[in-house]
Amino acid sequence: MGEQLREVSDQDFETTVLQSDLPVVVDFWAPWCGPCKAIGPMIEELAQKYTDRIAVAKMNVDDNPETPTRFGIKSVPTIILFKDGRLFEQLTGVVSRPALEKSVEKLLAGGAPTAPFVVQ
Repeated sequence: MGEQLREVSDQDFETTVLQSDLPVVVDFWAPWCGPCKAIGPMIEELAQKYTDRIAVAKMNVDDNPETPTRFGIKSVPTIILFKDGRLFEQLTGVVSRPALEKSVEKLLAGGAPTAPFVVQ
C-alpha cells in the first residue's frame, strides 16, 4: 500500500481513525470480495488526490471483526467517512468515483453529516 493509504486493524482503529486530526475515509473490504477489488484502485487514487487533506485507510473485515460489528457493517465494500471521531457518512456497495468524491468534498466543506444512527 502507498504511503497515503494505510491498513488499519481493530487494535489501532481508535488511535488511527477516531483520534485522527484529519478526516478519515475507511474502506471496509475482504480479499474474496470482487467489488472490493474493483474499487481498490479508486480508493488508492482518492488517497493520492486528497493527500494532506484526508487520511485514507483500509480494513480487512475477515481479519478484524470487532470494528465492522461496532459500526453495523453487514456487507462489503462499505466506505465510512469519519470526522472528529464521529461517523460522517456511510456508503455501501460499489460507488462511483464522482459519488465518493462528492461525499469527500462535502466532508471537507463542513457539510452536514448524513450518517445513519449508530450506537457507539
